[in-house]
Amino acid sequence: MKTRAAIIERVGGPISIKELELEPPRAGEVLVKVSAAGICRSDWQVCVGTTPHPLPAALGHEGAGTVEATGAEVNHVAPGDQVILSWAPACGTCFYCERERPGLCEVFDRTIWHGMMADGTPRLSLCGAPVYQYCALGCFAERVVVAASSCVRLPVGVPAPVGALIGCCVTTGVGAVLNTARVAPGSSVAILGAGGVGLSILLGAQLAGAHPIMVVDKLRSRTSLAQALGATHSLPAAPDIADDIRARTHGRGADYVFDATGIPALQEACLDAARPGGTVVLSGLAPVGSATNLPGAIITRKEKTIKGSYYGSAVPQRDFVQYARWYCDGKLNLDPLLSRSYGLDEVNEAYQDLRNGRIVRGMLSLEGD
Repeated sequence: MKTRAAIIERVGGPISIKELELEPPRAGEVLVKVSAAGICRSDWQVCVGTTPHPLPAALGHEGAGTVEATGAEVNHVAPGDQVILSWAPACGTCFYCERERPGLCEVFDRTIWHGMMADGTPRLSLCGAPVYQYCALGCFAERVVVAASSCVRLPVGVPAPVGALIGCCVTTGVGAVLNTARVAPGSSVAILGAGGVGLSILLGAQLAGAHPIMVVDKLRSRTSLAQALGATHSLPAAPDIADDIRARTHGRGADYVFDATGIPALQEACLDAARPGGTVVLSGLAPVGSATNLPGAIITRKEKTIKGSYYGSAVPQRDFVQYARWYCDGKLNLDPLLSRSYGLDEVNEAYQDLRNGRIVRGMLSLEGD
């Protein structure tokens, strides 16, 4: 089978659209016709080399589509089902899966960052050479073959672009609040970064009953959107941002401070902005090999807690459905996160718009492909 897909062939090179060979699904795998795929910075990190990955790589890890075929031993989805794609396939039986931490699955962790399926091989190729699937998906494509555990049925009434959002940025942000931090009602929350993940953290903080909710970003368009979505304070990024946050929290600092940027200097600012006894949650992906100075002397003396949040500490089969229901019930306002749709051939333009701050979340629309 042939499929058009967006791939990166060398670090620093352009994203190109190629016609690839796609193998049919094997046991425990699913063929999905992609409907929508989100433009996320994590894919761009592969392009610039801050996330090392085998190349050439098919990009795209935030998607939704329709099941077209299943391999043997697949029972929970069938052809015709609308699904959200999870970039954290899980075996369901390892140490972490049994403890409801599928994002840390020991089985798939050994293959996912090598661009492989569970059996150690990719399903895509170009002129007979392998093309590796980023996050075991590679869903900037007309069709993909993915692990069955990457497929979660999309509830009726949820548009595919919203389903794609739930597949990454919403789960990463809302999950950081509800699963990782478990923010208590009435807690003060500060969020550094108002992209898709940061705004999803804001929406999660609202669901948790947090107050006040302070959002920081260098772009006025994003802080304005944060305020429209319910932030009590929208603050411009500044070297003294921790002072601004303390000034709005009786001089103490916020109960919970979330980083949604992955920038080490801002992660350090989060520690300064958290009150004594407060919690810092790092949700943004820092470049591999970077270092963040979080001094133990302060952590100990001020009893501050540092938590990492990977994919919102989510259980996708559970959380995707819950977030979709909240969307349908009007409790999770996701539509404003969708800035613009692009065709597959416009993927480079979409990333240029993202890097220039013109969009919060762009979405590749593949419905007609």
